[in-house]
Amino acid sequence: MSTWPELPFVAAPPGTIDSVTSSARRAAAHWGLGEPQLLRMGMNGIFTAGDDVLLRVSTPTAPPEQAIVLAATLASAGLRVPRILRDEAFVDGGHAVFAVARVPECGAVDWREVGEMIARLHRLDRGDIASQYPLPFCGDFPWWRFESLLGDVGGQLDEQSREAIERAISRDAPLLMQQRDRALLVCHGDVHPGNVIQSAGGPVLLDWDLLCAGPAAWDHAPLMTWTNRWGGEAGIYERFAEGYGRSFDGDPLAEAIAELRLVAATLMRVRAGRTDPSAASEANLRLRYWRGDEDAPMWHAQ
Repeated sequence: MSTWPELPFVAAPPGTIDSVTSSARRAAAHWGLGEPQLLRMGMNGIFTAGDDVLLRVSTPTAPPEQAIVLAATLASAGLRVPRILRDEAFVDGGHAVFAVARVPECGAVDWREVGEMIARLHRLDRGDIASQYPLPFCGDFPWWRFESLLGDVGGQLDEQSREAIERAISRDAPLLMQQRDRALLVCHGDVHPGNVIQSAGGPVLLDWDLLCAGPAAWDHAPLMTWTNRWGGEAGIYERFAEGYGRSFDGDPLAEAIAELRLVAATLMRVRAGRTDPSAASEANLRLRYWRGDEDAPMWHAQ
């Protein structure tokens, strides 16, 4: 593929709570749903609208209907994804609102089956998916532009942590960027426990906004540090890898991507900490790891 889209389907938060809530209310009224109640804000605003419906408010970089087509394509390929309840998104200014079936949680996630689903995803034809949905190269995400990020927040880092982060980028980024023109796969982009729910029928993979083209290691890397850096349940990656069909532990590219994810997670927290005291506290905690502090605490997902 000679050219790449610049951005994933969602590349920025949807705006203020007031504006996002207003769009959710208009969509709920249009569809005859219950009064929206905010669950969380992040790259999307997520609301309940009655017991069985969620409203997801986004600022997509592509036509909203592409997300609906993608969900149908993934489901037909045997991937368990959230069911979109309306044939069209509700468009309100720059916001697109999707009505999604709420997935009741039913116990612990079967990570072996999650690995099987990601293997199935990786076998899909990249050209077919790219014809219907943004599929940027994984290393082109805005928050992976490390030179720009360091230029922005580097002055807030102490010398020891900055040097360690710069060494990681110099060591790891070339390995990733070498993949750009190789045979790449369709990747979910953000496989971690926050994006999986165990339903009565098995695990459901959430949040397909960061779908991208990348090496298989891209979808393994998030879970490879989940236990030892984020304090997650031991054995999750091992079960995932078993279902996938192989482990990437010790693979140079996967280890490089896993470390770069830690770099991005740290620098983004430093940036957020300028206006959010809780983010500043978490950023300082993460910087202890880069200083080589043997007692550096586990990180907290935001």
